[in-house]
Amino acid sequence: MAKLIFDIETMGVDFDALDEATQESLTRWIKKEAQDEDEYNKMLEDLKNGLGFSPLTAEIVALGVLDFEKNQGAVYFQAPGEKLEEYKKDNFVFKQATEKEMLERFWDGAREYREFVSFNGRTFDMPFILIRSAKYKIKPTKDLMSNRYLSSQKFEAKHIDLMDQLTFYGAVRRKGNLHLWCNLFGIKSPKIQGVTGDDVQKLFKDKKFKEIAEYNSRDLVATRELYICWKDYLNFSE
Repeated sequence: MAKLIFDIETMGVDFDALDEATQESLTRWIKKEAQDEDEYNKMLEDLKNGLGFSPLTAEIVALGVLDFEKNQGAVYFQAPGEKLEEYKKDNFVFKQATEKEMLERFWDGAREYREFVSFNGRTFDMPFILIRSAKYKIKPTKDLMSNRYLSSQKFEAKHIDLMDQLTFYGAVRRKGNLHLWCNLFGIKSPKIQGVTGDDVQKLFKDKKFKEIAEYNSRDLVATRELYICWKDYLNFSE
């Protein structure tokens, strides 16, 4: 069965550029919980740094896909103000696109697949993709949030979230990030080249768009290798 691995990179809005009403909505809980001004400032800084985790306050700046069987993929990435040529590196094609264009291409390509693989995709990537798609009035072609448990998911759209599978749906107390799971199984971590998801905001501001896109491709490669480990040794459904 054809499988598609997917991953996104996101960037939060500039808090200081938001209107007063939006800032008030985001900070209301901080004002209630902070014990003093120092604690408020620390909590505010944490909030600003976390804006990239919500589709309400962030956008997708890179979206990558990798065909498991073919081991060929594509990464679509934003590069505002630039006109970058499409290029190839390793097993990937890199293409500049707006957020709307990358979402349209993702859902169009998804029609050809019945299994989708992610790492933490059920609690981050897919809800983010769905909400941002709705913003642009883009109708998803697959229901990838139908059920958390693989045995209850729809045949035509199975979403294998490796974080769920490797932790046995939360039975493992400390879930661990992709880097830790790669270390465990001897997989080359996407973080070893000095870039992590936390760096995306700064890289984007510095116009290092290709670095973000190529980091995304390394995430996809690592997820593919991790999926093989799970499939060969921990998948009891086959």
